[in-house]
Amino acid sequence: MKDRTAEQTAEACHEANRIVQHLLGEDLNPEWGDAPAEMRESILAGVEAAWAGQGAQQLHESWCAERQANGWVHGSVKDRDAKTHPCLVEYHELPMAQRMKDVVFGAIASAGMFADA
Repeated sequence: MKDRTAEQTAEACHEANRIVQHLLGEDLNPEWGDAPAEMRESILAGVEAAWAGQGAQQLHESWCAERQANGWVHGSVKDRDAKTHPCLVEYHELPMAQRMKDVVFGAIASAGMFADA
């Protein structure tokens, strides 16, 4: 059941991130069912990291490391084809709105940890 709970939690985190993207006027990630496998796997890894106790800053650092391992680099705009992203910076360099994405992700992931409790 934990695998199913992790998958459901990852979907919830992904969709919450889409809501924040919408509020910020950003280019929206695809809906969970249309998201590429690499994106879904990254979010699932983030959920598992949150379940292991990582906080917002650590989640961001893990996300950066995962992105960079997959060939992504810092760029002024998010471009999935060119694999550039403006958030590939140190946590303290992120605008507050971007930091809040990590806080929201961590909070939802933590709530999902107790779904079977």
